[in-house]
Amino acid sequence: MDRLTNSVRPYAWGSTTAIPELLGTTPTGEPQAELWMGAHPGAPSRIDRGAGPIPLNEVIDADPRAELGEPAVQRFGPRLPFLFKVLAAGAPLSLQVHPDLAQAQAGFADEEARGIPADAPHRNYKDANHKPEAIVALTPFEGLCGFRHPAEAAEVLEALGVDSLKPYADILRARPGSDALREVLAAVLTADRDAMADTVDAAADAAARLGAQDGPHAADFAAYAATARSFPGDPGVIAAMLLNHVTLQPGEALYLGSGIPHAYLDGLGVEIMANSDNVLRCGLTPKHVDVPELLRVVRFEATDPGVMRPEASSNGEEAYETPIDEFRLSRYVLAPGGEARTPDARTPQILLCTDGSVRLRSPHGDLTLARGESAFIPAGERVELTSEGTDDPEDGSGGSTGSTGSTGGTVFRATVVA
Repeated sequence: MDRLTNSVRPYAWGSTTAIPELLGTTPTGEPQAELWMGAHPGAPSRIDRGAGPIPLNEVIDADPRAELGEPAVQRFGPRLPFLFKVLAAGAPLSLQVHPDLAQAQAGFADEEARGIPADAPHRNYKDANHKPEAIVALTPFEGLCGFRHPAEAAEVLEALGVDSLKPYADILRARPGSDALREVLAAVLTADRDAMADTVDAAADAAARLGAQDGPHAADFAAYAATARSFPGDPGVIAAMLLNHVTLQPGEALYLGSGIPHAYLDGLGVEIMANSDNVLRCGLTPKHVDVPELLRVVRFEATDPGVMRPEASSNGEEAYETPIDEFRLSRYVLAPGGEARTPDARTPQILLCTDGSVRLRSPHGDLTLARGESAFIPAGERVELTSEGTDDPEDGSGGSTGSTGSTGGTVFRATVVA
């Protein structure tokens, strides 16, 4: 097993304090948005097996069957099929959707055939893979996930009292559900930018007023007002009002499948996704928005956000079950001095300590992970997890009490479906 040295991605929407607090480092004053753990070539983790730090993707490339195991290589190819992250949102991320596998393969092949450079700002498909993802809250975490029922979306727009939003509300009430959602989203994203900017400004003012009152959807309106402050005049603010607003408590999770519009707004979480960079944006961004392609990929159906909670098993593992095989996310909440837990060793895994400290014990030695530290465990390496506790009262996982005294440890486990 190998301790990971990981890269922090300084995207503009990142929190300036959340990841430094997790890692126990001094904030730089600059945004620190994502801590990447894995073998993505854009920012691979590094390990040191005695010859100096080596990128994890190069280690896997050198002997994929030894690192990933024969079953994983046969199913997913000679690469780690997931990317594991800590995500720290200090401002809203772009409103976006991800294609399914067939859409990604077709879109990538088409853009390759047309000779669109991989780094072109108008390119949609960076690779031929889909990008389902899941996020588990480490702190209260706000996001948008999936469409509201059209009648509820109409109610939200009508409550703002903005005349220029009335035609959209009328469509949402008059047309069948999927047709109404498609028509309104298309109209919002293709409207005259200057006129829409005036509508967004009026809607933002009304949302701020309603968000400060104790009325229906008050928390939703407060979130929309905050989003508008980050993206004044952006039509994505109106698009966001068509979506479910959700606040996750620590330990709760969301799964985002293909075609589901979503955005993360604020908070710290553990995220896992299939290894892909394919994103189609709907707004809340200065980047390219390809409306025709977006409308082809979005699933226009009202959905419940589907907040997940971990399901406990007999070996102490608490799993977040999702419908895909490229990744599996779970956690262990370890009592100080408690029973050792042994994760399934058949698959490659990354372990991340988010609270307290965790000791990893294998036939080849021991490794202790403090809060914010992580390790790569090759397939076939049997590891026992224990915690001797810590006097650090900080709670970032939803697994400890946050009280003084020994807190045990919480470790998240990222792997593939065996």
